[in-house]
Amino acid sequence: MARKIGSRYSANQILGRGSAGTVWLGEGPEGPVAIKLLREDLSSDQELVGRFVQERTALLGLEHPNIVSVRDLVVDGNDLALVMDLVRGTDLRTRLDRERRLAPEAAVAIVADVADGLAAAHAAGIVHRDVKPENVLLDMQGPLGPGGSHRALLTDFGVAKLIDTPRRTKATKIIGTPDYLAPEIVEGLPPRAAVDIYALATVLYELLAGFTPFGGGHPGAVLRRHVTETVVPLPGIPEELWALLVQCLAKAPASRLRASELAARLREQLPSLAGLPPLDVDEPEDEETAEAADAAEEREAAGAPERARVRRGAVPLVPGAKTDSNRDTHTSMRVPAADELAGGARGTARVPRAPGARRPGSARNRGVTRRRRAVVAVATVALAAVLGVGAWWATSDSSDAETTPGSGHSASP
Repeated sequence: MARKIGSRYSANQILGRGSAGTVWLGEGPEGPVAIKLLREDLSSDQELVGRFVQERTALLGLEHPNIVSVRDLVVDGNDLALVMDLVRGTDLRTRLDRERRLAPEAAVAIVADVADGLAAAHAAGIVHRDVKPENVLLDMQGPLGPGGSHRALLTDFGVAKLIDTPRRTKATKIIGTPDYLAPEIVEGLPPRAAVDIYALATVLYELLAGFTPFGGGHPGAVLRRHVTETVVPLPGIPEELWALLVQCLAKAPASRLRASELAARLREQLPSLAGLPPLDVDEPEDEETAEAADAAEEREAAGAPERARVRRGAVPLVPGAKTDSNRDTHTSMRVPAADELAGGARGTARVPRAPGARRPGSARNRGVTRRRRAVVAVATVALAAVLGVGAWWATSDSSDAETTPGSGHSASP
C-alpha cells in the first residue's frame, strides 16, 4: 500500500528491510526513487533528527558514478527518510551468497569501483563507516566491466554516523559490523578514512575467499582477532594482489593506502588477472564450528541422519531491531578491555587451507588427537596389565620351585 513521504514523494513497494529501516520503491517529481525510511524509534529521537538535518548539505553534495546519490532528506512528522537514486540490480551480498566467491578479475574490478566512490567521499570529508557487501549495489542495466562485473555503487552513506549519537552509544560502545571493523575502532579510537580502506580490503578478501579474514564465532572473538591476529595468506592468490591486501589490512591506519591509490593499484592488476578462475580454498573453522563438525562426524559414525549446518545469527544495530540477513550486521558492542585484547585471542586464528586439508591446531584436529591419545592410553594400560600378570606368574613359579621337595633345588645348603 502506497504511503506519502513528505509532500513530494510516495513509497509504493517494500524492496528490503534493514536493521536501521526499510527501503521502499518510491516515486518523486523526477521519476522512480529508492526511499530509506528509518525506524520509528530513530525518527522520534530529536537529537538524531538534528544531526540528520546537519548532514543534509554534505550528503546531497556527494555525487559520483560509484556512489548511490542522496537526492533528498525528508523530516516530516514521524517520518525520517533518505531519498536516493534507484539502482536496477542487486547487492553484492546476494551475488556472493549465490556464487560463494568470485573470480579475481571480477572481484578486483568491483572493489576498484567502490574505492573510487570512497575517494570522492573522503575528499568531501565523509567517512562511510559501514563498508560491507550489503551496502554495495550492482547496476545490472549498464555495460559489463572486467571479468563480466557490473558497475558497483556504494550506498548508505551517513547512516552509521547518524545512528552513532552520544545518547545512543556511550564511550564504551562501538557501532559497526564485526567482520569489517578496523582495529582502531575496536580500541575505541575515532573513525577516520582509513577505517573504510580496512573494511573494503576485508570485502575484497571475502570476494576472493568466500569468507572474511577474521570472522567466525562469537562477535567478541572477531573483535579480538582484528586487533591481535595477522591475516594468513590465501592459497593461489597472485603475489602482487596479496601484497596489496596485506597493506590495506595493516593494523596501523597510516600504513594503509588512500582510496584513490587503492583504486589505481587495483586497476593496474586487472590485465594480469584476466581468465583466472575463483580460488579453491576451504573456509577455516572457528572453535564453535569445529566442535559442531566433530559432533556431526560422531553422529555420522553412529549412523545418525546428517543435520543441516546452522549459520550464525545476525546481531542488530538497534536493540530489538530486525536484522536484514542471516549474517552479522550492525551491532552495538562493549569496547574490549586492554587485557582482553592482549590475552583473549590466542588460538582463534582462522587459517585458510587447501580443500580437504585440516588446519593444524584446530578443534577438529585436537578432537582427532584426543581420540588417538585415548586409544594409546588404553593400549598402554592393557600392555601394563599383561606384563603385570606375566611377572606375577614368573614370581609364582619361582616361589613354587624353591619350596617343593624333590625338585632338585634347595633353599638352603
